[in-house]
Amino acid sequence: MPYIAIRSWPKDEETVNRVVERINQVFLEEWGCPPQALTISHEEIAPEDWAEKVVKPIIEPNLDKMKILSGEKKY
Repeated sequence: MPYIAIRSWPKDEETVNRVVERINQVFLEEWGCPPQALTISHEEIAPEDWAEKVVKPIIEPNLDKMKILSGEKKY
C-alpha cells in the first residue's frame, strides 16, 4: 500500500523518472507511509492506442473514482 499506476503517452526516461520521484515524495510526506510500502509503475501508451487501452477499459468504467478528469477537479 499504496500502489500507483501511471499510464501516459511516451516521454523520455529522465522526465518519467522525475515525475515518479515527485509522486514518491508526495506520498511519503502526505500519506505518511514508509518507503518500502510504496509501489509505482509506469506504462507508455501510444497516442493512437489511448482510447482503446485507457479510456474505454479504465477511465469510463471508473468515472465515479476519478479525482481529476480531463483537467477538471472532481473533488
